[in-house]
Formats: sequence, C-alpha cells, structure tokens
Amino acid sequence: MRFGQQLKQSLNKEWVFYYIDYEGLKNSLRVHHIWDEKSEQSFVEQLEKELEKVYTFQRVKAEEIIRRIAASEKEVNDAVARSQQAPEQADSFEEDFDLLEEDLSDIIADVHDLAKFTQLNYTGFQKIIKKHDKNTSWYLKPVFAARLKRKPFFQDNYDSYVVKLSRLYDIVRTRGNPVKGDASAGGKQQNFVRQTTKYWVHPDNILELKLIVLKHLPVLVFNPNKEFNEEDSAITSIYFDNTETWELYEGRLKKTEGAEAIRLRWYGGMSSDTIFVERKTHREDWTGEESVKARFKLKEKNVNAYLRGELRPEQIFEKERREQKRPEKDIASDEQLAREIQYRVLTRKLEPVTRSFYHRTAFQLPGDARVRISLDTELTMTREDNLDGKKRSGDNWRRTDIGVDWPFKQLPKEDKELFPYAVLEVKLQTQAGGEPPQWIRDLTSSHLVEAVPKFSKYIHGTATLNPKRIHLIPYWYPQMDVDIRKPVTHKFGIERPGASNDISTSGNLDDDSDDDEDAVELPAVNGTEDDDRLRRLREARDVMEQNEMNRTRDYGTLTNANDPNTLDIEERVAAGRTTDNDYPIYDSDSDDEEDDFQAAKREGGLRYARKWVERTAANVGTTILNTVVAIIPKPTPTDVGDGGFSLGVPTWKQQGEVKRFKAPKGKRIHVPVRVEPKVQLATERTFLSWLEFSILIGSIAATLLNFGDSLAFAAAWAFTVIACIALCYSAGLYLWRVNKIKERRAVTYHDRWGPTLLCAGLFCAVAVSFGFRFGEGGGEGGLKGGMRG
Repeated sequence: MRFGQQLKQSLNKEWVFYYIDYEGLKNSLRVHHIWDEKSEQSFVEQLEKELEKVYTFQRVKAEEIIRRIAASEKEVNDAVARSQQAPEQADSFEEDFDLLEEDLSDIIADVHDLAKFTQLNYTGFQKIIKKHDKNTSWYLKPVFAARLKRKPFFQDNYDSYVVKLSRLYDIVRTRGNPVKGDASAGGKQQNFVRQTTKYWVHPDNILELKLIVLKHLPVLVFNPNKEFNEEDSAITSIYFDNTETWELYEGRLKKTEGAEAIRLRWYGGMSSDTIFVERKTHREDWTGEESVKARFKLKEKNVNAYLRGELRPEQIFEKERREQKRPEKDIASDEQLAREIQYRVLTRKLEPVTRSFYHRTAFQLPGDARVRISLDTELTMTREDNLDGKKRSGDNWRRTDIGVDWPFKQLPKEDKELFPYAVLEVKLQTQAGGEPPQWIRDLTSSHLVEAVPKFSKYIHGTATLNPKRIHLIPYWYPQMDVDIRKPVTHKFGIERPGASNDISTSGNLDDDSDDDEDAVELPAVNGTEDDDRLRRLREARDVMEQNEMNRTRDYGTLTNANDPNTLDIEERVAAGRTTDNDYPIYDSDSDDEEDDFQAAKREGGLRYARKWVERTAANVGTTILNTVVAIIPKPTPTDVGDGGFSLGVPTWKQQGEVKRFKAPKGKRIHVPVRVEPKVQLATERTFLSWLEFSILIGSIAATLLNFGDSLAFAAAWAFTVIACIALCYSAGLYLWRVNKIKERRAVTYHDRWGPTLLCAGLFCAVAVSFGFRFGEGGGEGGLKGGMRG
C-alpha cells in the first residue's frame, strides 16, 4: 500500500487537521515544471509550516496526557482512601472505580493514538524529503535533519507513561488492593523453572503491545520508590565460550542433553556493583527433568579473580556465612554452583565472546511468577573476544569502551549487531499447569507478534558476529530479511471506552515505493485551487467511509462472524493444497551432504572413499528413478469448475508459493529436531525385522539345497543372494539412521524403496524358480515327473 493511502486510512478523525499535509506537499513538487531557487524556497517554507504544526500539536497533546495522568493519580488516591476508610461500603465505591477505569482506558487510547500520530508524521516527513531529493536537483535531507533535531516531536519517551498508567490501572483494577510481593531482580529469585515461548515484535507494534498487556499485568518495578529512569531497565549479559571449538554455542543450538550456557549479567548501568554469574542447563524431556537456570551474586571487583581461579568459591560466601542471613543449605548450593562454573571456565578455556544488551519491560504480579511477560527492546549484540588481532575485552571480563549508551555509535559495524525487532517472552510457570489465560492466547495469535520458537540472543549474536568461524546457523537466520508485519486477522487492539467499534491498531507504514501515483514532471491536475480546509474535510470524510468499509470487510456482520462454517485467514491457508516441496521449507539436506563431501575430500583417506561411493550410488539411483518416472504415462486431470462457490478457500493458483530459505554458501541451517528414546528403539526394531526376514530367506535357500538337482541349486543361489542383499542393506540403513539421529539431522527417515525392491526381488526369484520347474515338462526331475512317480 502506498504511504499516501496508508496515511488516509490511519488518520484519527479528531486530529485530521494536525497531520502532515502529505498530499499538499506532493502537489507542490508536482506543479513546478522547472525546479528553481524560488520553487525550493516555497517548498521549504511549506515544509517548515507543516513541521511547526505537527511539533506544536504533539507537544500540546503530550502535556495534556501528563496533566490527565496527574489528575487521574489524584482521583485514584482519593478513591482508594475513601474505600479504605469505609471498607464495609465497598460496593458503593464500585461505580467510582468503574469510572476511573474508563478514564484510564481513554488515556491509554490517547497515548497509543499520539504515538501513532508521531509515527505517521515522522514517516511522512521522511517520505516527502526522499521524494524531493529524488526528483529535484536540490538535496534537502541533511538540512531538514538538523531542523528535525530542533523540533524533535518524534523523541517523546512513552515508557514513562506506560509505567505510570500501569501502576494506576493496577490499583483501579484491584479496587485499591494491588498484589504485593518481592519484585527484586536479585538473589531471592535464585532458581526458577518456567515454560517460555518467544516472539518477535516489529517496532511499529511495540507500544501498542505494552498498552494491551498493562491492562492485565502491571509493569514490574524493582524499586517503586525511585523515579523511573531508562537506565534502570537495561540488562547486559556477557556470554562465554571456547573460541576454538565453540562447544557451548553448538550445544545450545543443537539442544543436546546437558548443554550449558555460562554468562555474567548485570542490571542497570556500568556503575552496578552486583554481577550475577549464571548457568543455563538444557534437559531433554525424556530425562524427566526441566531445563533450569541457576545463579549466584558476585562483586564486580572480584569477577576477574574468580574467572582466573585466584578467588576460591568458599571465599566468596565467607562473609555471608558469618552474617547468617540465609540458610546454610542455600549458601552451600550456591557455593557448589560457583565451584562447578569456575571449573568449567578453567578446564574448557572459556572466555567472553558475545555481549547482549537490551531494555526490558517486565509485566508480572509482584511475588507471583505464574504468568510473566517480558519485552526486550533495543536489542544489540556486540563482540567481546580478542580475535582478529583486536583487543576488545583484553584481560578484563568485559570490554570497557562501551556502557549502556545504545546504539553504541563508537563501535565499528563489524563489532555490533542491532537486532531489528523486539523480543517478547511469555513465561508460564510449569507447576501451574492448565491452559494460559484467554487474553494471552489472543495476544500470541494476533498480528502484533511473530512466533520464533527457541530463539536465543546468544546464538543469534554469535552466529552474526562471527560469520567466518560459525558454520552451523539457527533456522531463523535466513529469514531476517522477511517483513514480519501482518494484516489484522481478528478484532484485537486498543479500544477506546464507549467506542467498541473503533479498534486502534498498527498498520504497515513502511512503504518501499516512493512513486505514489505520478511522476514529478506531470503537470497540475487542474487549473483551479480548492480551498485547503474543504479539501481536508473531504479527505476526513473519505477516511471515515474507507475505515467503515475496512471494518465491514475484515469483521463482517455479526451473523457472518458467528457462522461456524466461515474460515478465517489461517484456516484458509491450511485448507490449501500442499506439495512435497512445501515442507520442510529449509533446503538443508542437500547442503549438509555437499558440505560433508567437501570436508571428506579435503581429509582424503577411507572417509572420502566411502563418501564418494555413497554419492555416486545416490546419483545413479536418482538418474534411474527420474528416467522411470519420465517414461511412465501420466493421466490427464479433468478440469472441474467450482461453479462460483469456494467456501472462502482460495485455489492453489491463487495462493502464493511457500517461501523456501537456503543457507548462505559454506553454512548449514540447523533445524530443531526432537529426538526421544523410542526413536532409537524403533530403529533397532526395524533392523531386527529386516534381519529376521533375511534369515527366513536364507533358511529357504538352505532347504532348497537338499533337493540336489541343478534347478534347486540355482534357486538356492538366487534366494541366498537376496538374503545377503537384504542383510547388507538393512545394516547400512540402520547405521545411517543411527548416525543421523545422533547428529539430529532433519532428514527423511522413512524407507521409501527398500521394502518394495526386496519384495520385487523375492517375487522374481520365486517366479523364476517355478518357471524353470514348469518349463522342464515331464522330465525326471521336473514337477510333472515327480507327480507321476
């Protein structure tokens, strides 16, 4: 969709006169046949006027929201005080809290609309400047960037609004009795086990998602007595690995049993003195254990000595033992953890390799970890290693040339990775069991998020920042250039009280096409100039009508919405016909085999010979199969029309092809594969079945030898050859399957041709044997002679 059309459809009808006049600016570029200095001056003046209008309105609305939040805070405190003074009359205050909840919901909608207003206008200015520079000989972008900095309407901090609104909404929602508990990020949340699902969130949808979640869960503030500061939400982690083997990276990527990740983490700025030493351990489901994260605290000044082995674990907890502030059992557990991590760092030669930085907004009831939602924004990964002849962290446990000053402009491009999306984590405590709340299911199935199972900041950062050393990449790596924004699939978004039909939601504002309708060189549409106010009024009317049409198209009438036979978008896609090429969508198998062959070729020896034989046999088999398929006549399908009726399911020709992702040259995509113990047992049972079948055929061959004639001897040989082939084939297939299961390869494990060829060979041997017997006629050793005797 072109930006001009998108702007019209996204307008807030009450603010229509304060948006950038995108069409007017575009017309100004269109009416001048020759762009000279006078034309440039006129356009700049018009642009300045639009910037002043947008900046002034944004400031006024922002100050209005601040005043409304302050007024609501006073009203909430008064209502809570009145309800606490007369608790026996709680029902009489219910209406007051309902009104306050509506008022806060209205403020939340205003915050969302203002952020949307800011986003649309900022995009509009960028688009019109780009269009100007593209179609004229004047370069306005750097000059206008300086003017934008003087009037930064797009730099408002909405996180402070979110924190304040969250606290007030939680008080009102709980009728003055918010849940209280320990919200500390420190040692009291030592060991915890959660079921976590991860999603990507496009920057256009971040604020809307926060405003939706705060209506159900409050923002978790670790120090409610302290004024909110953006630095307080910063989280930084330093990940360790062996730069020769990258064993921790591969273990976490492949999700092998017992795979560990070791990191050092701190909260806030560089002045934080408390460092958390953490170890994450992956457990397979068949073990009956859950993956767990364990950590202990360490003073920043002691980190280097601890990692070098100069500071013993018992020394770390010596003071804590004397003070006896915690049970001895907990201290002993932490001491054992510190000993194990130190041992692994020293014996495996682990060193800092990757740093992850982000600002986290956590939503959770204090002291209640059953449902926890965290949103990590401004995610950045940086290199911490000393490879390529550069001293980044040096002898220290972290580099000191950066802090929490995102986006780390002082770093070269090859030392940092600015992740394009926010990361949403929905954490449900496994002990609670059951289904998650309905609002969580609605959120995770909405257009605001894109599911990315098993996403890891460490894995992504390490793979991206070390392209020459990392050859096994995660499955999401080739998909980073795919736009994750989706159309609204169901009625879900910020809703203003009293206007249930007005759902405010984010759209796709990034229009790659700058050629909206016409080229600049076109003449004016007509010679008369309409009054600007009347034109804007007509645009506002058209916008309202278009929005109504869109709502009718998206949601339909109430009858259609409740029709159980109506298919939604996901169901229509699922109902489409699929082919063998649609799943899996990763072209990794052939790449894996090619990589293995090239590696064996470099090594030479027996392994290369075996790989060459396997490859040659596979090529010959493929050629024969393709030849057979080509010569087999194919039936002509009958064209059956749909009679104009399709139940909302698009035909295959109407649907786009499934996008296939291919690993970059020299790399291999690791597709997550779930391996359970019964897979190994099933492989063994299959081999034993083949072995039993081979022995049975061999027994038939041995029996035929007892007849003593030449025909029986030939038949015995035929059955013996088939038995040996079956035995060798089953053994080779078993070893191949065991190897692929061990490597967790996403390959085709079922045997498509083996049983068929074996049965065909057995049938041929039996048929030839009987054919020879019948062909002898009435001979002495023949079937007829034997019957006469």
